[in-house]
Amino acid sequence: MGFSSRGSWADNLPPMPVPPRTPTICPSLMSADAMRLGEQVDSLLAQGARVFHIDVMDGRFVPNLMLGTGTTRGVADRVHPSDGIVDVHLMVSRPGNAIRWFAPHADMISVHVEADPHPHQLLTEIRAAGCLAGLAINPGTPLEAVTPLIERIDYVNCMGVNPGFSGQSFIPETIERLTALRDLLPDRVLLQVDGGVGLTNAASTRAAGADLIVSASAIFGASDPVAAYVDLTDRILAA
Repeated sequence: MGFSSRGSWADNLPPMPVPPRTPTICPSLMSADAMRLGEQVDSLLAQGARVFHIDVMDGRFVPNLMLGTGTTRGVADRVHPSDGIVDVHLMVSRPGNAIRWFAPHADMISVHVEADPHPHQLLTEIRAAGCLAGLAINPGTPLEAVTPLIERIDYVNCMGVNPGFSGQSFIPETIERLTALRDLLPDRVLLQVDGGVGLTNAASTRAAGADLIVSASAIFGASDPVAAYVDLTDRILAA
């Protein structure tokens, strides 16, 4: 992995890992066992997982509450010594304040284009905090919303479900949206897919151009999460 330096008020933090360009399964911790979170993260790290996805929900932008700065800090403390990456997905209304709260422990932060009227400012703040800036886009949002922001984003999170709950079925039209986004985005911008990804469609998302493939219940809902992670990784590497 390469490294980039953090900036602004985060100057005292260590260099930030940059996600690999090879296709990567990103375990989403929203479906992890809260009582065994550290153990499960360690097991996945030992098997080669490096990008861990953390969903933050405020009960307003989405009808659910999920994870906070304490969990993010704890995960960062476990994964950063192994060059792991903490990918924070802010599913919150007006996420400006949350950027400062999470940036000290995150390496990547995505905000929803639908959540705030000033996405340019938010993306600039994320980069200033030393994190990769991501733009998340809901299934019902036109892809054209990404175009004015391309120069300020490092990755796009294309939602495969309506955000808020794990275990939803993947929306089939997401494959077409991924293909269109990959054509729209410059090579330097990573493409992420999030929601409803499992063994039946992981390879299809990779073939459509996804670099970072987030999976929650398909990993942590399995009897053996590590084996499920390995199976998903094998699927996308063979795509």
